[in-house]
Amino acid sequence: MHLFEIVGGNRLKGTVPISGAKNSALPIMAASVLVEDETILRNVPDLADVRQMQVLLSRLGVKVQRDAQGALHLRVEDEMNAHAEYELVSKMRASVCVMGPLLAKRKRAQVSMPGGCAIGSRPIDLHIEGLRALGADFELVNGDMLLRAKKLAGTDVFLGGPFGSSVTATANVMMAATLAEGQTVISSAACEPEITDLADFLNACGARISGQGTPQVTIDGVESLKGTEHRVIADRIEAGTYMVAAAITNGDLELEGARIEHMQAVVDRLRRVGVIVERGEKGIAVSSSRRLEPIEVTTQPYPGFPTDVQAQVMALLCLADGNSVITEKIFPDRFLHVGELNRMGARLRKEGPTVMVEGVKRLVGAQVMASDLRASAALIVAGLVAKGTTRVRRAYHIDRGYERIEEKLASVGANIRRLTE
Repeated sequence: MHLFEIVGGNRLKGTVPISGAKNSALPIMAASVLVEDETILRNVPDLADVRQMQVLLSRLGVKVQRDAQGALHLRVEDEMNAHAEYELVSKMRASVCVMGPLLAKRKRAQVSMPGGCAIGSRPIDLHIEGLRALGADFELVNGDMLLRAKKLAGTDVFLGGPFGSSVTATANVMMAATLAEGQTVISSAACEPEITDLADFLNACGARISGQGTPQVTIDGVESLKGTEHRVIADRIEAGTYMVAAAITNGDLELEGARIEHMQAVVDRLRRVGVIVERGEKGIAVSSSRRLEPIEVTTQPYPGFPTDVQAQVMALLCLADGNSVITEKIFPDRFLHVGELNRMGARLRKEGPTVMVEGVKRLVGAQVMASDLRASAALIVAGLVAKGTTRVRRAYHIDRGYERIEEKLASVGANIRRLTE
């Protein structure tokens, strides 16, 4: 098992290339099940979750190869299997994205209840209800979700949940509806850039989708989808993490490929903290050389502040000059990093879905344990500025969503290395 060892105190300066978005690449890879011939995906990050999706798709009869330039080539060779088994799905929640494509193309989808990060309850109900609205029959069989449909028919689908729109449910229903008969209108659809990227890919394959990026998406079903070539958008969450890394170290980074229009809520909050964020020649330029102001942060569905950057910003606000308030409205239990940051000298107090952050003069290195993907990133960010040495255990969490994070940070001045326990 790997860990990251960080000696804090170095100012970050230079250029960091931002990888393709994991949360865009995974559903687009799943959508290859719908396509008649070859799909070529560029800018797909080489991550544990991506490799896990490759294994799952291969079990489902999709041949997946990465070429010398890093592009993924996907082609369906066998349509017999429609069972995404527990051993694979339990390791990665995004595996559930195969449910809509399997149902639409193979008329049957048997998918184990999903796994993923330990960040609280993430119900699957919206996926099921959306696919049932299209005409699928559903039953739970030995812990698997089993959906069947001789044909799918377009209809009106509402995907609003108790904590806002569901990104993966929107993706699943949208993918299934591409081959449904007639028109489907999804209300309270997720507006995330990753949904827009998926819709753009499907349209390039011959789908007829409009309204992506808004709360109402319209899909006119087609008979088949053809192969295409597509470039995955830059990962706004990775970019947000490096923005915080620049801010917490009083650094100066350019995030190559990052798209500022996808990150307005993060940009707004960081500017209020006192961070300089500008559109750069190659992406986003971030610098900080002044005191950090305390702020309030509330996570919300896009275009609000993303839950996936909450932990990283909490690490930054530990060093603000005053008291900050962070409220989590997407996953109210997503605070396992609070105890670990307190081990590093932070003063954090959790009160329900809110954490009160009392700024301190410095953080100190410590042995800490990563609990999930974004908590891992927060602990690494904190370690960059902590006095002494920080060791972040369970590095496998970070490998699910960040491509070569230690290499990228070291290239801009961080003292970080990966060790084997």
